[in-house]
Amino acid sequence: MNLHFIGIGESAMHNLAIALQNKGYQITGSDDDISEHAKQFLEKHNLFPKEIGWFPEKINAKLDAVILGIQPKNDNPELKRAEELGLKIYSVAEFLYEFSREKTRVVIAGSKGRSTLTAMVLHVMNYHGKKVDYMIEMPFSGFENTLNLTQENDFIVIEGDEFSASATDLRPKFHLYKPNIALLSGIAGEHLDNFSTSESYQEQFQIFITSIVNGGILVYNEEDEELKELAENTENPIRKHPYSTPEYHMEDDTFILDTPEGEMPLEISGEANVNNIAGAKWICQHMGIDEDDFYEAIIDFKPVEVTS
Repeated sequence: MNLHFIGIGESAMHNLAIALQNKGYQITGSDDDISEHAKQFLEKHNLFPKEIGWFPEKINAKLDAVILGIQPKNDNPELKRAEELGLKIYSVAEFLYEFSREKTRVVIAGSKGRSTLTAMVLHVMNYHGKKVDYMIEMPFSGFENTLNLTQENDFIVIEGDEFSASATDLRPKFHLYKPNIALLSGIAGEHLDNFSTSESYQEQFQIFITSIVNGGILVYNEEDEELKELAENTENPIRKHPYSTPEYHMEDDTFILDTPEGEMPLEISGEANVNNIAGAKWICQHMGIDEDDFYEAIIDFKPVEVTS
């Protein structure tokens, strides 16, 4: 498959380009501004463009599709050429959905704790040797690659956010994944600057709930009253599993989780992270990890440290 990336310097774009090249895809790309960090990755995989800028002659009928980033403008000459040729144009989110159609898509979303929740799930899977595909927004310790794609893994875990999919597709990315299993941590308006009103912001999460496949699963934080109302009132025929902060206590500065197996000292701190554990446990159980095995793994989970 021949793909061209318009905006290959963007983090999600160059990580997807590298992952697909490693799978045998023929990849080219362009950008007018590439950071030193992205340049190092692209050069390592022989994907750094020979020239910086936009070159419509790179777009031809031999391409199977183009992948469009968020930074290029609507009048980008490469984009206009792709449109003239009638080529299929994907955002990263659209392409991930197409790639993972036959997989069980697990999407972790919400306005708080999203990265930590995703990290917890991946940590538990990794601890028990369960290989999964994944897409995370930022690299963190233990998972320096933000993207892992295979043909053989049954699950893909996606950190889903509510920002626009591409320069020409302003739909929130998490609307495009069509999850089989989804988690919503909350819908507090931390990112209201991207939406005109709090109502339009909440509507994005309502649409996300509707996008869960029929018969799918929604795990949600019932301590968020607005989220609880959205989840309970959806007409989408899905299974719903609310969660809330589990019982815990503190000894000195250590958070101790009170579990059916006894007291469990945690490496992490803060009530928000204790709440995250409850959500991650539901997700991992739906991915085949029983409760005892989850606790065995989560006891070693450390605070997320983003790596460069």
